[in-house]
Amino acid sequence: MGQKKNSSTSNSIGAVVVWLVLLSALAVFFNYLLGNIYNPNQKVISYVTETGQKEVILIRNRSGHYVANGKINDQSVTFLLDTGATHVSVPQAVAQRLGLKEGRPINAQTANGIITTYTTLLDSISIGNIVMHNVKGGINPFMKGDNILLGMGFLKHLELTQRNDTLKISIP
Repeated sequence: MGQKKNSSTSNSIGAVVVWLVLLSALAVFFNYLLGNIYNPNQKVISYVTETGQKEVILIRNRSGHYVANGKINDQSVTFLLDTGATHVSVPQAVAQRLGLKEGRPINAQTANGIITTYTTLLDSISIGNIVMHNVKGGINPFMKGDNILLGMGFLKHLELTQRNDTLKISIP
């Protein structure tokens, strides 16, 4: 009788372990799927044309935004391209993680009113094979999340061509 209880207990534990592994695998899969829906540009497509021009191709997400992985000062970040933003705007928590220095305070007009942000200078910004140096940015203590608004301080130096759900970025 003692062996039946042990065998039954072992089977129950085995079933629980199998279910835990299955649920964990499903959680990882759905997390990956949702990440790709929000940011379909986790691996940015970039190439050099026959004429030597560097180009990046981004795919629009389901919300109609262009979100892409890139780097600030050689550290990985996630950008949200925002042609309505004047500068590159970095949430304060991300700025601290990146080791950015707060410069002088400035008032900025946002959709939610006037706020105080801090100037900063980004040594480098890269998205795919497009890299710019010494880009002015702002540290925003009111921004939530980890996305950096990639505004016109960076984008104005580039040529943007949108067709359907893709955006081609190149250096003119």
